[in-house]
Amino acid sequence: MSLLRHIAELPEPRVVVVEDLDERPVGALWGEVMANIHRAHGCVGAVTNGGVRDIDEVGSLGFRFYASSVLVSHANAHLVEVGVPVRVGGMVVEPGALLHGDSHGVVEVPRAIAGEVAAAAHSVETTEREIIGHVRQGRLDVERFGDFLAAYE
Repeated sequence: MSLLRHIAELPEPRVVVVEDLDERPVGALWGEVMANIHRAHGCVGAVTNGGVRDIDEVGSLGFRFYASSVLVSHANAHLVEVGVPVRVGGMVVEPGALLHGDSHGVVEVPRAIAGEVAAAAHSVETTEREIIGHVRQGRLDVERFGDFLAAYE
């Protein structure tokens, strides 16, 4: 309950970040039940260095898992602390951090630049689409491609 109370203090959409203290995760804290509980509490995903389970069921909810492994069994979990910095995937995450996750993983977005991220991402996507469109026109001519890329320097 202390975790759910802490989560309620955070702005939505919420992402729960849990550090598994086991040297090697042996059971999954996160599965269909935990995903449903946290989804009903305004959470859109969970990030952990531990394991997860029930991937198909959780995916159909639109809830996202970012984890070190997929495990078959439940965990006999003991919550140690809530609302403290945790280490997950080599990153220290402070409570209230702004996170972005996709199929490649999770990164923290510094709040100082948060307002600039959407425009920067759009710019990168536009440039990549132009480059891919150019090279899909047929056999790559290195000189012509070099001239094309010079416009992006």
